[in-house]
Amino acid sequence: MNINLTMLMQAVGFGLFIWFTAKFIWPPLTRAVETRQKQIADGLAAGEQGRQNLASAEKRIADMIAEARAKAGEIVATGEKFRSETMDQAKVEARAEGDRIIAAAKAEIQQELARAKEQLRNQVADLAVAGASRILKREVSAKDHAELLAAIRSEL
Repeated sequence: MNINLTMLMQAVGFGLFIWFTAKFIWPPLTRAVETRQKQIADGLAAGEQGRQNLASAEKRIADMIAEARAKAGEIVATGEKFRSETMDQAKVEARAEGDRIIAAAKAEIQQELARAKEQLRNQVADLAVAGASRILKREVSAKDHAELLAAIRSEL
């Protein structure tokens, strides 16, 4: 055999192999590699987007928590204000009620005092008439008795 022909045939076979590989095998492999690169790039972009979304969500959550704390503080302050207003109002009402009770008690005391004075006047007048009857040793008529009691009452 001829070495030149063998080399030539090997070169032609190798060329056909390269042509076949370039035509039928290489394009699908290239597409598979490009597809895989695209998937990896998309995954990395999605991961970065997820990190940004997480940071944004954490910021929104922190803002919501701060807002909720502020609202809670406002509610507590409003409750404290309402409590103090209610207590002040209750104190005012209690003072007014106490003053009313004291005024009613004073009026009742004045009435009782007037009744007691009137009873005392009547008793003093009766005693005076009884004393006068004994001194005079006679009974005073009912008409005279009534006039005498009225005169004594008016003097007292």
